[in-house]
Amino acid sequence: MSAANNPMARWVQVFLEAQAAELDAATNTQLAYARDLQNFADWLTDKALHYATANRDHIESYLIACEAEGLAKSTRARRLSAIKQLFRFAFEEGWRDDNPAIQIKGPGRAKRLPKTLEIAEVDQLLAAARNSKRDALRNTCLMELLYATGMRVTELVSLPVSAARGDPRMLLVRGKGGKERLVPLSPPARAALATYLTERDAAEDAARQKGKPASKFLFPSRAAAGHLTRQRFFLLIKEFAAAGGVSPDKVTPHTLRHAFATHLLAGGADLRSIQTMLGHADVATTEIYTHVLDARLKELVLEHHPLAKP
Repeated sequence: MSAANNPMARWVQVFLEAQAAELDAATNTQLAYARDLQNFADWLTDKALHYATANRDHIESYLIACEAEGLAKSTRARRLSAIKQLFRFAFEEGWRDDNPAIQIKGPGRAKRLPKTLEIAEVDQLLAAARNSKRDALRNTCLMELLYATGMRVTELVSLPVSAARGDPRMLLVRGKGGKERLVPLSPPARAALATYLTERDAAEDAARQKGKPASKFLFPSRAAAGHLTRQRFFLLIKEFAAAGGVSPDKVTPHTLRHAFATHLLAGGADLRSIQTMLGHADVATTEIYTHVLDARLKELVLEHHPLAKP
């Protein structure tokens, strides 16, 4: 590959193909890299530059431009991470004889405590799912599994039906980078799963009789991926919030993941167990939930302790 003569889109394509092959990078990760690198490529094009000719000053100028746009620290840090990985790959492949991004330090990420929900609010969401006018059994199963396991939304909607067979006490989840982990199922989640499976299998049998192929997914749909999409589930959970009397602004699929971890920790579970169930590579990522509890305890003291009142 003659680096300078190839379009920047080709650089990104080859880089992403290598990421997918060597690191088993998740689809969402690759899409984020593609968007960030395309934004950088557009900026370089305006300056009559190319990945092959950009130097450290150019990259730092781009980051300053991102800051001037008002982009969040987390967004700027993510963009720099994508740029660093691209140039490291380009250096290793011999497309460049240097790595102009190697010594650039990012803005860091602002540490914010994850938003979570009270147990009563989770109960309201579960009740709203059970009372859905359509697909009540599926919606109940989705919500019970999400809260019982703390799965990421992509892991949930793409679950293979084979993982749910045989009334499992544990669910095998395929997470980031293809890493697999086992998460225990609560009795309500197992019951919701068993009930939904009966309905799902009946629907699949009816579809097969009409000549339609069987789905390998627990939550099949007509979407291109073959399963319920992240976007559709995001809208569903907002609907449950509105129907259940919980502020939709507080509720996302990831909020349920945070609630799972926070409620487990409050109940006495140890960090290592929670780390394993969440699929965190580093326990330091899981430790953020101890700060959530500290903040909540402080709030309770300020609200209810007699000496805290004016």
